[in-house]
Amino acid sequence: MAEPVAIAIMAKAPIPGAAKTRLIPALGAEGAAALASQFIERTCRIACEAAIGPVTLWCAPDETHPHFVAMKQRLDLALAVQPDGDLGARMHAAVAANGLVLVIGTDCPALTADHLRQAADALRVHDAVAIPTEDGGYFLIGLRRPQPTLFSGMTWSVPGVMEETRSRLRALELSWRELETLWDVDTPEDLERMKRESSRRQTTPRATA
Repeated sequence: MAEPVAIAIMAKAPIPGAAKTRLIPALGAEGAAALASQFIERTCRIACEAAIGPVTLWCAPDETHPHFVAMKQRLDLALAVQPDGDLGARMHAAVAANGLVLVIGTDCPALTADHLRQAADALRVHDAVAIPTEDGGYFLIGLRRPQPTLFSGMTWSVPGVMEETRSRLRALELSWRELETLWDVDTPEDLERMKRESSRRQTTPRATA
């Protein structure tokens, strides 16, 4: 059997006014929170569908939000609380709590279970794996063991995150693989793209035998 690879999903509670704040001008506070809920549920379902190892939903600010509780009741996953600190500190905690692990967010509508399976296969061979995003960051990072240098002192949510991560991987002399670049939803423009992609999938004729 293939070596299990854990999945750590980093998620902020879908609280109106605190979730997906950059989308509030387009959706309103309630709408942005509702979209965040949909993203969390979709990501959790895909992670479980991938069936590569245990899935943990890392919750912020804690695990008591009804949506988090519902995910645990509906799906085969565990809940954990993100510690204090910046994104890097929280991601490092998720890595340190596992052996082989993929750390992911929730706002990538292009993500599939196959992406996670491919990442797991890569991590069984390399020290690290990543799925870059079109905005210069990454949606997924996988590690065989904790590497705090990859996360400490990083300036997050800027276009150079993936390139800086590559530099740090090289400095640590780690082997890594990057999978196909995906896109995530952070801005109203991304919302429009998501609508277009959804419409395209719905109107594309299915192949027949």
